[in-house]
Amino acid sequence: MQTNDAHNELARIRGLMDRSTRFLSLSGLSGVVAGVVALLGAFAAQWYMRDALLVAEHPITYQDEHISDSDYRQHLLVLVLMAMAVLVTALAGALWFTWKRTRRMGQFLFNATSLRLLVAMLVPLAGGGIFCLALLLHGLPGLVPASTLVFYGLALVNASKFTLDEIRWLGYSELLLGLCGLFWPGAGLMFWAIGFGVLHVFYGALMYVRHEMEDRTPTAE
Repeated sequence: MQTNDAHNELARIRGLMDRSTRFLSLSGLSGVVAGVVALLGAFAAQWYMRDALLVAEHPITYQDEHISDSDYRQHLLVLVLMAMAVLVTALAGALWFTWKRTRRMGQFLFNATSLRLLVAMLVPLAGGGIFCLALLLHGLPGLVPASTLVFYGLALVNASKFTLDEIRWLGYSELLLGLCGLFWPGAGLMFWAIGFGVLHVFYGALMYVRHEMEDRTPTAE
């Protein structure tokens, strides 16, 4: 009996330490929503690029000889705006579902741990954003999708020590996929859709099953 009490007390202390050092309220549904939004954005981008003749013979530059420089820059601007719309929508969904989970758990969305998580992610993401901007300015948009996966993966791995363990494996998966995509620029959008779409849905669903279903299951008295 005393042994069981000691194990229960150790488990309680370990849980308190985890909650004080890691942000455990991240919602798996936020990953599912982000993945669905990314897939829709990828399909829309693919349709637009095919209609604008931005792929075909030049997978790194996306520029066809029949397209003028002004039209080419306009098409790239449209793609960048589409990517920003996907990002904003995905972030809004992630914040919404995570906020709802933190309320359900009686916690706060913004605290010292979540801020450390954000800082850990922002450093690689900021570097990646500048790197991708340089690629666009040098006329290499075909390398941007894979590069976003690489830096996003690094950001997730860097931030994983402050949140759920699934985030670390998602980061490794994104990083590996992005590195492969750098050697296959013609399929950059496909890699992007798999990374930001399929992987987010998979790991988001896994997080929901492993962590949130327990929260919603009534505890037997």
